[in-house]
Amino acid sequence: MAPDVALNPLHAAPALILERVGQVIFGKPHQIRLALACILAGGHLLIEDQPGVGKSTLAHALAQVLGLPARRVQFTSDLLPGDLIGGMLPDTLHGGLKFHPGPLFTPVLLADEINRASPRTQSALLEAMEDGRVSVDGVAHPLPRPFFVLATQNPSHQTGTFALPESQLDRFLMRIELGYPDASAERALLLGDDRRERLHRLHAAIDTEGLLELQQRVAQIHAAPRVIDYLQALLQASRVPGAFAGRLSPRAGLGWLQGARAWALLDGRTFVLPDDLQAVLPAVTAHRLDPASPASEAPRLAARLQQAVSAP
Repeated sequence: MAPDVALNPLHAAPALILERVGQVIFGKPHQIRLALACILAGGHLLIEDQPGVGKSTLAHALAQVLGLPARRVQFTSDLLPGDLIGGMLPDTLHGGLKFHPGPLFTPVLLADEINRASPRTQSALLEAMEDGRVSVDGVAHPLPRPFFVLATQNPSHQTGTFALPESQLDRFLMRIELGYPDASAERALLLGDDRRERLHRLHAAIDTEGLLELQQRVAQIHAAPRVIDYLQALLQASRVPGAFAGRLSPRAGLGWLQGARAWALLDGRTFVLPDDLQAVLPAVTAHRLDPASPASEAPRLAARLQQAVSAP
């Protein structure tokens, strides 16, 4: 459906997005806000949790409310890289071979149960997530702009899963979990309409141009030297030998800062506070500090990192 851009100024769009996604995902305002901050920061989102808690529903709701075309791919053990990227096929009109793009060529890729695909297929996303393009037979093919991967995965202890390698995890700016709803949210879910019906009724709150403009505003959010000092101290604390299983890369630091800027924008500010870095810290760092840890371990890992550094 057409977005309500004419009725809703751009500065009001984030709150409207949060409100509309909340009409489908009950009782999870913090997780929805993290997901939106990730997208406004230009990052890819990994949602890890048990089956049936709303991972795919959240991904679908975000795509719909953002007014972006989306394609859903169910990742399975027999999915091949070409099934995602596409490939060279005979050109019956002009002869020879012509590249035919796969479902990866979409503004939003809904990658369901990404860790059920083989490592070879998972790695097909690396170039796309990092550079916004894919290479086939030495020729680069740009992806749409914007381009987001909203992926879901089941806990790694479940059968039929392949753990995402560190290089793949590092491409996701944030990893979040939804968890089970509290009693009041679950009662509203049980007594309300089917969530699929709610999804169908969702209106877009912004268009592509508006989303790109919000991303530009995020990039302009000011980070004072003392905030950068704090961020650097946290990055260095993650690299102390033996402190964590993994270490935070410069790419993680850049993404973390962008996530904090997006969090500040959602608060209506034009500058970053240390609190913004702390707010997104678990979602940005846990899957990098210990790639084998479940999403539920994020608060504990974040607390360990903060213990090594005092906030300014």
